Amino acid sequence: MLSNFDFDVIARSWGYLFREGMTFTLTLTGLAALSGIILGTLIAMMRLSPFVVLQKIAATYVNLIRSLPLVLVIFWFYFLLPYIGQWVTGSERPMQVGAFMSALVTFSLFEAAYFAEIMRAGIQAVPKGQVGAAQALGMRYHQVMGYIVLPQAFRSMSPLLLTQAIVLFQDTSLVYVLSITDFLGAASKIAQRDGRLVEMYIFAAIVYFVISYGASWLVKRLQRRTAIA
Repeated sequence: MLSNFDFDVIARSWGYLFREGMTFTLTLTGLAALSGIILGTLIAMMRLSPFVVLQKIAATYVNLIRSLPLVLVIFWFYFLLPYIGQWVTGSERPMQVGAFMSALVTFSLFEAAYFAEIMRAGIQAVPKGQVGAAQALGMRYHQVMGYIVLPQAFRSMSPLLLTQAIVLFQDTSLVYVLSITDFLGAASKIAQRDGRLVEMYIFAAIVYFVISYGASWLVKRLQRRTAIA
């Protein structure tokens, strides 16, 4: 098998794979992780809110999103988001959203449900005595959350947040079903053009493995440092 393995096709397409494909993948991963963490933190605060209505809304959202396959959600937002934009803006035609924006919204909203559960655990792990002491000093709710609770929650949950970001990096390959040129999509285009499916898919798998394994190793080191602290 290796005697027929064409290493040259990888060398020829190296620039395109990383300049176009990997750049898209890393950009989507970074933006979706950032927006997902922000939205997930808000959802986690809603789940811990004393208002039952906010608790129910947040719990319903988390349970619904986590019960759906990601690829189905990708298709939903890709085809429905233009019509949602048309309804919101009152336009006569569906809004031109674009594949990247559609993917970004999809992954942000989907991953927010998972980040919300991580942040909820981190917020609940903060000793209630600290919250009570801050309130006794006259600090308001947003001050307690901003200065006392959330910094500790982010610190304690940072390994899990980064681990979920690694999962997000792997999941971005699903935008391939929308013919978007991410890293896997770029590899697939070259494979079909040159008739070298085995070489390109093996190379793509190796790249995903190396990046994910390296990031996981860094997360484990961070987790050990956090545990010592």
